[in-house]
Amino acid sequence: MTAEIAVINPRTGQADYAISPLSPDDLAELATRMRAAQSVWTARPIEQRGAILKQLGASIARHRGALIDALTADTGRAGISRTEVDSIPAMLNRWADNAPDLVNRHSTRGFQTGHPTIETDLRLVPYQLVGVISPWNFPLILALIDAIPALMAGCAVLVKPSEVTPRFIRPFMAALADVPELADVLTLVEGDGATGAALVPLVDYIAFTGSVATGRKVGEAAARAFIPASLELGGKDPFIVLASADPEAAARTALRASVVNTGQACQSIERIYVAREIAEPFIATLVREAAAVQLNYPDINRGDIGPFIFARQAEIVQAHIDQAVAAGAQVMTGGQVETLGGGKYLRPTVLIEVTPDMAVMAQESFGPVLPVTVFGSVDEAVALANDSEFGLSGAVFAGSLEEAEAVGRRLNVGGVSLNDGSLTAIVWETEKSSFGLSGMGPSRMGDSGLLRFFRRQAIIRQRGTPLPLAAYGEGGTA
Repeated sequence: MTAEIAVINPRTGQADYAISPLSPDDLAELATRMRAAQSVWTARPIEQRGAILKQLGASIARHRGALIDALTADTGRAGISRTEVDSIPAMLNRWADNAPDLVNRHSTRGFQTGHPTIETDLRLVPYQLVGVISPWNFPLILALIDAIPALMAGCAVLVKPSEVTPRFIRPFMAALADVPELADVLTLVEGDGATGAALVPLVDYIAFTGSVATGRKVGEAAARAFIPASLELGGKDPFIVLASADPEAAARTALRASVVNTGQACQSIERIYVAREIAEPFIATLVREAAAVQLNYPDINRGDIGPFIFARQAEIVQAHIDQAVAAGAQVMTGGQVETLGGGKYLRPTVLIEVTPDMAVMAQESFGPVLPVTVFGSVDEAVALANDSEFGLSGAVFAGSLEEAEAVGRRLNVGGVSLNDGSLTAIVWETEKSSFGLSGMGPSRMGDSGLLRFFRRQAIIRQRGTPLPLAAYGEGGTA
């Protein structure tokens, strides 16, 4: 073990928990043991692996209270913590039920090649050990969104959650202990950035969710280790409101998609573009609705949005707001981080008179900030929305789905919500790419969520007579 790391409670600002990272040697030893156990796990029929994962779902349901308590302390929120825990059995069931057919469809046997006597099989061979480095904003879901399909593929999985929100690890490991078949092939370890850095060269595939800055380091480390990586990074999602839209409905949707989880979600709306024709009623509704949002302080079970999970993020968001105001932006509501009971809170902050060069428009804020730009034409709106290094997702709100889709298809993003916002948070069945700095590597959505954890092996059969050397000689084809 290395030195303990203090963990801050986001509602009190106090260090009331500590984690004990593994030493690099202990981490390497663990990885070696998991590699040895993987051969037994992958030898099980895929249907049997699915049945065992369903047992984990039942165990998580039995440990529900402890997991919710840990996530609530980790994140300072109660309702979303309950939703996180309750969503995991469904995620397990989805992959357990769908993976066998998916693997069968992507495997082939007896494929006749262009050579009459040669046929092939295509086998899906799982990576032996997958590493997962997960973030602090949705600790449980984003630790398992990669781990579960990797396990279904037949991999062993070593997960390093964020040191900001690690309390759930111990109750999760208690739930995992109820399913002994998984004990040697799924492990969550406590640790910080150094632990994550030590993890990368120990595994055969790395899946990372987090910031662009850290993702770049993970990608570079993966390249040095010569292993593939899935990187799901930041976003600066645009929300375009066309002149045909209902301005009040659009404003309410933009608000929800911006401030859920205090805006601490990669698919949060962070830039709003509204047509000049309806800008006045849209902004009026947005400001009115934003001002009515309640902080869930002091009662965690009341109100709409909670504290910043990570106090440093509150500082970043405040700096973005202050820089925008100094450059001429106008705060319509909110605008100032508050310290309540030791936690850092920000009421939904609507900004107007913003410009593309402001940090609040160009950099990921990761907070409940809604900068609004008025546009004169659809071409202008699309150009502004696409003027970003990010390309995770976006949204278009219009009077009809057809009109919204025509504009949505022009956005350089991986997922587009039509007449809604941030739908990629709840729709995982459709594969999508991350454009720009928002990520790289195979998608964790759709079929790719499972198939990325396989290598492809071709079995090539010669049913005739192998060609002699003379067939390749200078006179052999005359």
